Amino acid sequence: MSKLTRFSVSVDSTLLDRFDRQIKKDKYPTRSKAITDLIAESLVKHEWASGTEVTAAIVMVYDHQKRDLSNKLTHIQHDYHHEVVSSQHIHMDHNNCLEIVVARGKPETIQELAHKLKGTKGVKYTSLASASTGKVL
Repeated sequence: MSKLTRFSVSVDSTLLDRFDRQIKKDKYPTRSKAITDLIAESLVKHEWASGTEVTAAIVMVYDHQKRDLSNKLTHIQHDYHHEVVSSQHIHMDHNNCLEIVVARGKPETIQELAHKLKGTKGVKYTSLASASTGKVL
């Protein structure tokens, strides 16, 4: 386990007041936790930009009644079998499904997978949640 390090930062008071209001609204227990999360977010963005192995969740909503759509989405995932770690299929109602695809690999390959899923006719919504393997955090 890494040790905590204290450091001081000089910040414009108006900016700090706005930050404190925002983290209170976001229910952060401390300013330190909010700053730690900002640092981690920056490191994950850098990790994605560097092209190293990353992880992500691709979230899709689609109409499972659409002819052959489920098979098309499964086929795309099989084309990326080295990247797709897991998927979870949730029945939202009689017509709509939510599917979460967890992927691990090079950022450009994961983005390509997300775009192919998103571009499939009948998919109503897709979101790519970038994440880290945890190695840089």
